[in-house]
Amino acid sequence: MTATMRRALVTGGSGGLGAAICERLARSGHHVYVHAHRGREQAQALVQQLTADGLQAQALYFDVTDAHATHAAIEQMLAEGAIQILVNNAGIHDDAIFPGMSALQWQRVIDVSLQGFFHVTQPLLLPMLRTRWGRIVSLSSVAAQLGNRGQVNYAAAKGALISATRALALEVASRGVTVNAVAPGIIATRMSESAFGEAVIARLVPMQRAGTAAEVASLIDFLVAEHAAYITGQVLSINGGMT
Repeated sequence: MTATMRRALVTGGSGGLGAAICERLARSGHHVYVHAHRGREQAQALVQQLTADGLQAQALYFDVTDAHATHAAIEQMLAEGAIQILVNNAGIHDDAIFPGMSALQWQRVIDVSLQGFFHVTQPLLLPMLRTRWGRIVSLSSVAAQLGNRGQVNYAAAKGALISATRALALEVASRGVTVNAVAPGIIATRMSESAFGEAVIARLVPMQRAGTAAEVASLIDFLVAEHAAYITGQVLSINGGMT
């Protein structure tokens, strides 16, 4: 392993935003594990594309809400060495106005974003700390900062990630590990196309456009680089001026 090449895990790597993050990190010279649960075909296609370009990537499949399956997959990864870059990107929407929200809708969103954060991050942390170098970035959301109708569950989950980020950053700061959160606004992905039309974007976003997955990936690529070593415990918004 060279000074610039690290082993990186991106959860939810098969989605539009996750795929952009995986590609950007791979092109920066890292060995990227593209995680997927339901999007296995997309993850494998991305890995094939990256390896065809001479980059280092492999697919990894598990459900972040399943503690045992996650632990088994992580043990397999750690057998080959510590993961020094972790991007907690896995997350889902299950929107409903709060009086009509079911317990299942609440729990599913919390489980993927917040329980998934614990199931993945906690077992990776000690091996990372032993190397005295690490970068943990978790994807929050502008919904955690401003709120959003119909997304009390999503805002709660993503807001909890911000709090966890700030607390964990304090615990590991002296060991060369940084912990930050990135809070995107409206990003042009398949997930957002049906939710935000042009008129809505023009009203909500001062820049009057959606952001791109590549722009978010660039920010994450900066945060996991050597020169971002003094940035920790921060929430970086990328939202076209919404906050």
